Amino acid sequence: MSVSKRAAGIAESLTLAITAKANKMKAEGIPVVGFGAGEPDFNTPDYIIAAAKEGLDKGITKYTASGGMPKLKEAICNKLKADNGLMYSPAQIVVSNGAKHSLHNACQAIIDDGDEVIIPAPYWLTYPELVLLAGGVPVYVGCGENNGFKMTPAQLKAAITPKTKALILNSPSNPTGAVYTPAELAELGKAIEEAGIWVISDEIYEKLIYGGATHVSIASLSQKLYERTITVNGLSKSYSMTGWRIGYLAAPLAVAKAIDNMQSHTTSNANSIAQYASIAALSGGKDFLDKLVGTFDGRRKYMVGRINKMPFASALTPEGAFYVMMNVSKVFGKSYNGKAINSAQDFAEVLLEAALSAVVPGEAFGANDYLRLSYAISIEDITRGLDAIEEVLKKIK
Repeated sequence: MSVSKRAAGIAESLTLAITAKANKMKAEGIPVVGFGAGEPDFNTPDYIIAAAKEGLDKGITKYTASGGMPKLKEAICNKLKADNGLMYSPAQIVVSNGAKHSLHNACQAIIDDGDEVIIPAPYWLTYPELVLLAGGVPVYVGCGENNGFKMTPAQLKAAITPKTKALILNSPSNPTGAVYTPAELAELGKAIEEAGIWVISDEIYEKLIYGGATHVSIASLSQKLYERTITVNGLSKSYSMTGWRIGYLAAPLAVAKAIDNMQSHTTSNANSIAQYASIAALSGGKDFLDKLVGTFDGRRKYMVGRINKMPFASALTPEGAFYVMMNVSKVFGKSYNGKAINSAQDFAEVLLEAALSAVVPGEAFGANDYLRLSYAISIEDITRGLDAIEEVLKKIK
C-alpha cells in the first residue's frame, strides 16, 4: 500500500518541525531558545476570551453556515472597508480554519493542472506545497537584498508565460518582513492587469508594521485588480489567536461561491465559538495591538543591531511581521569545532547543538544564504540566544 503521488510529493513544514524539536528539548530540561516561533508570545486579549465564554453560555456550539456566521462576515466586510478601502458583500467572504486554510481554498478554486503560479522568493514555505496540491507548477522569482527582498515589475513580467494563472503576493512578508510601498504595488498591478492573471494576496501580517511603512491591499488600487484578487487574512497574528483557527478570504462572487461549496464538502464551518469570539475581536483591540507592535518593534531593532555587529553575519531591517533574515553565507566553506559548514542547514544544526538556539534554515524559504529568526519571543530569550550565537560565530574558522 502507498499514498497518492500528490500526497507523497508534499514536504513537511520545516518551521513546525523546528519548533516541535525545540519544544521536545525544552521538555527534556534543555534550555533551548526557539527562534522558529510563528506566533505572538502574547495571550489572546481578555475581551476576546470573555466573548468565547459568553458564546459557550449562550449555546453557540452548533454548526454554522459553511462559509461563516453572517454577523462575522458582516464584521469582516466592515473591517475591509475601514482598514483597506475594499467594498465586499457578505456573500464574497468565506471564513475558514485559519488563513492557511483560506490560501488552500484559493489555490484549489483557481488553479488547474499545469497552471503556473509565480511565487517571489524568499517565500513562506507553504505556498509551493499549496500550489502543488492544486496540481499547479510553482515558478520562483528570486528577490534579493539589493531590492529589499521585493519583486520588481520587470521580474514579474519576465516570469509571466501563457501558462501563468496567478501570483502569490505576501506583504508584509514571512519570512523577510518586506513591505511593498503603494507605488511598488501600483507598478506590479499594471503588469498584473496587462497579463490578466489572478493575485492571491496574503495580508495576515498587515497590522504588524513599523516605522514609516504602510500596508496597502492591492485589490484597492483599481477595479481590474479588485476583480482579479483573492484577499486572504485572519485573526491569528494581529489578535494573537493562532490556536483559534479563524481565517478568511474576500473574492469575486463566483470564486467565493465556489470556495464555499468546496468547504461545505471538506471541513464545513470553522469553529463556532471561535467565530463568535472573532466578531468581538474585530470590534476592538487597538490597545492590545499598540502594545504588541511596540514590543515587537523594540525587539526588532535590538535583534538587527546585534546581528550586524557579529562576525560573518548581517541582516536587513524588516518593516513588518516578526522575523529577521540573517545572512550567514560568509560562514560557508568554514567550520566549527571541526564540523564543516557548507549550507544554512549545516549552520542551523551547529547552532542547535552548540548554542542551544533553534533557527529555521533558509532552504525552507528558497533563501539558501539565510537563517530566519523570529522575535516573537521574550527579549530575555532573544538576548540569551543571540549571545550564544555570537559566541559560536567567534569560533568559526
